[in-house]
Amino acid sequence: MSNLGAIGFIDSGVGGLTVVKEALRQLPNEKVIYLGDTARCPYGPRPVEQVIQYTREMTQFLLERNIKMLVIACNTATAVALDILRKEIDIPVIGVILPGSSEAIKRTVNNKIAVIGTEGTVASHAYGNTITGKSPDTEVIELACPKFVPIVESKKYASPLAKMVVAETLKPLKEKKVDCLVLGCTHYPLLRPLIQNVMGSDVSLIDSGAETVDHISMLLDYFEIAAPAKRNDLSHEFYATGSVVMFEEIASDWLGLSNVEVKKAKIEKDKKGEL
Repeated sequence: MSNLGAIGFIDSGVGGLTVVKEALRQLPNEKVIYLGDTARCPYGPRPVEQVIQYTREMTQFLLERNIKMLVIACNTATAVALDILRKEIDIPVIGVILPGSSEAIKRTVNNKIAVIGTEGTVASHAYGNTITGKSPDTEVIELACPKFVPIVESKKYASPLAKMVVAETLKPLKEKKVDCLVLGCTHYPLLRPLIQNVMGSDVSLIDSGAETVDHISMLLDYFEIAAPAKRNDLSHEFYATGSVVMFEEIASDWLGLSNVEVKKAKIEKDKKGEL
């Protein structure tokens, strides 16, 4: 396994860019290849077997580009496909649920943690099981927020509509007296200011994606595949299965990069990944 290979990121859409943003900051010598399955987003309402199949297809697309590590930057896919992929491929595979859960346990004072996510993530109870498995005395309240991902994917995350939807959706959590809220979907950090405003400044928001980058860094060192310092051959690659125009706009806005070029990817299981 070469340390010059890229770190591959897969997500149901643009949400995983929140993980990439932190990776670019913390790991400036690492090449990133990102694939967003925007044509089939969202994953949250889909059957488990379908999410597993889609995740396998995205993984194959990136394996053909010689990645050295795979990051499932999608909570729904992490919940149902992480353990499966770890058995099927021979490179390190990282999900976003364990890092976010661990940080929430560290931060909570009153042992009341809320988790917001897609229907699929919440139905899996992946966060609740992980948190209570490590901290049995902690109460976990899980809430599905199915309207959040479509708002982000349509680039309406700063709109009056987004403000209204976030306020209405999170209303049930206000009376639960939680002191930590896990953003259990990598799309949600783009709504962070609105979420923080609704929950109040005394509630800590945990960005699972950002916490995942600490684990990426640790595993790069553990497997001795960290990129050499001061590389001059870095050219990050971004792919989407749907419209590249909206993807480029969101990527440029969120990552703060002016030269983001997104290429169209075809990843159906009966075709080899191609542009």
